[in-house]
Amino acid sequence: MKIIIQRVKQASVKVDGKLISKINAGFLVLLGVGNKDTEDDIKWLVNKLCNLRVFNDENGKMNLSVKDIDGEIIVVSQFTLMASTKKGNRPSYIQAANSDKSIPLYNNFISHLTDVLGKEIGTGIFGENMQVALINNGPVTISIDSKNRI
Repeated sequence: MKIIIQRVKQASVKVDGKLISKINAGFLVLLGVGNKDTEDDIKWLVNKLCNLRVFNDENGKMNLSVKDIDGEIIVVSQFTLMASTKKGNRPSYIQAANSDKSIPLYNNFISHLTDVLGKEIGTGIFGENMQVALINNGPVTISIDSKNRI
């Protein structure tokens, strides 16, 4: 499972011009689910995401987590994070989980994140063409792969 985390001042998701989710300060998270991902990947990533200290404290140092600032989160499914570009110029998505596997894991990721943060998590609509807008704060953008824990 891979996530791209963007620290944002504001983010939103639209589908067909209709606003689906909108947040203020917090994280926009792009989530890619792979063939070998499990519930263990979800728990590890949610813990890492909620405790990642990338928000500024009173001294301007990145010492605070999204929990510490009572921030908001939008999670958007993005199978293209699982792309392999090792051969040729057309990305291969063979490592991306099919929808039968990825939809339940995506939903469980959001559910676990909701439980840990104790608040509603914004989402996109799985499998739809989404327009994602953000004001990146910093910019701060971090990539985490649950298969690279060491």
